Amino acid sequence: MNPRLAESTSPYLRAHAGNPVSWFPWGEEAFAEARARDVPVMVSIGYSTCHWCHVMARESFDDPAAASEVNAGFVAVKVDREEHPEVDAAYMAAAGAFTANLGWPLTVFATPEGRPFFAGTYFPPQPRGGMPAFRQVLAAVREAWEERRDQIDGTADAVVSALAEVRAGGGAASALPSIEQLADAARVLASREDREFGGFGGADPSAPKFPVATALRFLQARAVREAAAEASAVADRALAAMAASPLRDDVEGGFFRYATRRDWSVPHYERMLTDNAQLLEVALDAGDDETARGVAGFLLDVLQQSSGGFGAAQDSESWIDGARSEGGYYARDAAARGDLEPPAVDGKVVTGWNGLAIGALARAGARLGEPRWIEAAQWAAGAVLETNVTADGRLVRASLDEIPSRASATLADYGQLAGGLVRLALATGDVAYAVRARELVAACVAPDGSLTVPGGGDPVLAAQGVGAPDAASDGDEPSGPAALADAALSLWMLGAGDAWREAAERVVGTYASAALGQPLAYGALLRTAAALVVAPRQVVVVSEEASGPLATAARGIPADVVAVVAPAQADAFASAGFSLFEGKVAQGGVATAYDCRDFACRLPVTDPADLSG
Repeated sequence: MNPRLAESTSPYLRAHAGNPVSWFPWGEEAFAEARARDVPVMVSIGYSTCHWCHVMARESFDDPAAASEVNAGFVAVKVDREEHPEVDAAYMAAAGAFTANLGWPLTVFATPEGRPFFAGTYFPPQPRGGMPAFRQVLAAVREAWEERRDQIDGTADAVVSALAEVRAGGGAASALPSIEQLADAARVLASREDREFGGFGGADPSAPKFPVATALRFLQARAVREAAAEASAVADRALAAMAASPLRDDVEGGFFRYATRRDWSVPHYERMLTDNAQLLEVALDAGDDETARGVAGFLLDVLQQSSGGFGAAQDSESWIDGARSEGGYYARDAAARGDLEPPAVDGKVVTGWNGLAIGALARAGARLGEPRWIEAAQWAAGAVLETNVTADGRLVRASLDEIPSRASATLADYGQLAGGLVRLALATGDVAYAVRARELVAACVAPDGSLTVPGGGDPVLAAQGVGAPDAASDGDEPSGPAALADAALSLWMLGAGDAWREAAERVVGTYASAALGQPLAYGALLRTAAALVVAPRQVVVVSEEASGPLATAARGIPADVVAVVAPAQADAFASAGFSLFEGKVAQGGVATAYDCRDFACRLPVTDPADLSG
């Protein structure tokens, strides 16, 4: 058993601790060993619920002969992409120079100084379909290292130089998109709709199909619904199609990662926290309460850990009749599942992803009258804020079994957690969550207004000069800049001050041109842009009774801010610098609603009938 991996805070690394490969975790120690031995580094990147990562592990990393060749000629480094997203992004960008078929497992060969010189993804144990065997790749790389070092150094220098040019070429700030430009972007996005089966995709029946929740969230933005209703309807149709398809587990309610067919059939059976947290919000805004309740149930009953935090994902594979089965568990009905061991859950509590779940559950719990969901969000927030924080107050990327990882938090972790905490503050009336959110966003905004990761990001990449491209495009989650812009704008809507709106505007302006040109890749940023072009609607109910008729009516309004607070809580928000709550009282001791829209506040009302949608 490899103690370097067995003691990791990553379930993915722990799963490889028994391999005969002498793995190192990501860190300077591995590169120092490579320099001492004068051998290249083989960096293998994956994650615990990745099917083909499991396959390559069984075929090659568990094979004593292949492991012997790795150990003799390389220093092997195993990386959990979910724990080290910056490392994954940097090496994925580098891998693009060698292969167009990017994905995981990702296999990158680098010099002892960390400069990538060759990369690929899955390599089979025997040559197959035009792919060389893993051991053939090892032999070729080792021969090149020993016989053609100059060529390797030249390739590595070129790759690192290209990455540096990409990072240096960040966009210059531009004007904010107009509502017309955003409507046009939504229509471009809508033009990619699969008219037969919903969602985004072409006519190829065998092409993989993803939910792309960030893009759906943009189409559901209020400004888009008002300016391009026909485009906005694409999101509702996509959600309905996915919810009625095999992509959704009709027993436990969660959505699978993606479908391998155009009609949403033959899913890739892993179930991710990121997808389900965002699709909960998509369902909520589509008015599909049944789907929302199913997703919330999956989050609470399957992914929430004993610590309170939410695990990263549930595996696609499980043991059935003594053999590994991909998807076999999910093919059974509820009764049959009861006799099976469920697929493993990656219990790693990722900071930002928990922020997405906290925000979604808080908002959905308030809207649908489910206090258990709000309590679950509070429990998760407590777990993250207690465990995933260093002694000096900085966030770490993740934790496992209440043990924090050494991996640095990313901009996305700060932004996604801050956004979730703002929404939790609104659902609970507890200003402490909003105050903490403000601190997190402030920590990421430099004096010149640029965004910076507290602590400087991954120290090994920084020392090697190999960094990830600076981009606000979304993968399967809101990017760091997009998440921070959303959180900053949410703070402004609470009355935290114009500096927060200006911060959001700077981020959106920086990436506006790229986002308008590629709306499918920038849904989260465009959603914030859409919130910037319309006047906010803010509804505050001051009441000692959190579930009274006026509070219930207010929670059904599709406003940007809906807060139900006790009089003491309103005072606490105002005292903490959130001016939206100033002067908000329960008039005559009766529950009172304050409806502010178009930058003007209407007269307070006490009758639910006076609160119009």
